[in-house]
Amino acid sequence: MSAPNKSYDPVEVEALKPEEIARRRDEALTAIAAAGDLEALREVKVAHTGDRSPLALANREIGALPPHAKADAGKRVGQARGQVNQALKARQEELEAERDARVLVEEAVDVTLPYDRTPAGARHPITTFSERIEDVFVAMGYEVAEGPEVEAEWFNFDALNFPPDHPAREMQDTFFVRGAKGERDGEGSGVVLRTHTSPVQIRSMIDREPPIYVICPGRTYRTDELDATHTPVFHQVELLAIDEGLTMADLKGTLDHMVRALFGEGMSTRLRPNFFPFTEPSAEMDMLCYVCRGESVGNPDRPCRTCSSEGWIELGGCGMVNPRVLIACGVDPDRYSGFAFGFGIERMLMFRHNVEDMRDMVEGDVRFTRPFGMEI
Repeated sequence: MSAPNKSYDPVEVEALKPEEIARRRDEALTAIAAAGDLEALREVKVAHTGDRSPLALANREIGALPPHAKADAGKRVGQARGQVNQALKARQEELEAERDARVLVEEAVDVTLPYDRTPAGARHPITTFSERIEDVFVAMGYEVAEGPEVEAEWFNFDALNFPPDHPAREMQDTFFVRGAKGERDGEGSGVVLRTHTSPVQIRSMIDREPPIYVICPGRTYRTDELDATHTPVFHQVELLAIDEGLTMADLKGTLDHMVRALFGEGMSTRLRPNFFPFTEPSAEMDMLCYVCRGESVGNPDRPCRTCSSEGWIELGGCGMVNPRVLIACGVDPDRYSGFAFGFGIERMLMFRHNVEDMRDMVEGDVRFTRPFGMEI
């Protein structure tokens, strides 16, 4: 049995020669010093301290040496690797300090600049108020119904009991859509831009079986000149209820609930006789002035500009659905009755928020909508 080869000289192993270890160390130190940023330093670290780096491979050769030779070789390799790791740590601290100093300069924020150069937007008050009204009636069990804005004349007039010679059916009041035959002025085409949201009520009665409870908000069109109190495009909210045994008392209770929900407790409504083709009996509904609550009437010491000291504000039209309208929609008037009402959103906004010019609502100026906020 042969004895261990104690005459084996470790310096004969190429990777463990002192000059080779020193050369690998110097190469690593030079590369570390030349790294210009943290990314380059990470690449240097992998190349000179990773598992496949020259010093790591040299360290693996130590295991093949005889016991008495391992100590010197391990000491040389360990010192070289320790110097490389120390240089890496020192260079990383330098580069991190340079990066932080550069970021402070490049990403500095001038706190003296205006903070509101991109101001927050705002939803249009017509949208928010329409949705608020919808929420009031949805909570009462009503359904939100919608319909086309380009409407057949039958839905817009005939089914609502407008006679053929009614002034509203003439071009000075209604936008007619030119028909397929190319009528020059559109009149006679049978198609109009809806003048109210009442056609949605007609479609609801045709499409649904009673009982019917719907709220109908939407955009409408009339041939009005654009001025401080009129616009050819405006918004309405109308309501329809069809059921057995409905009376004017139900209508009055619904109106009172609506104004209390929108304007606060203590509000009420009153009905004044009027005429509309689609309701019978018909009434004009007034709302108690939400500013003075009627206390300005006959009180010269406390005038109210909102209601002109009359104590009431005209809100819109209402009444019991005309039996002729029910028959046109296939509803039995002997079994069912119903009530309806409607009012303009723009008009409501004008006296609710003291808007003096209706044109402000349609010009798209953010200075008008911003004070109303982002109510959802």
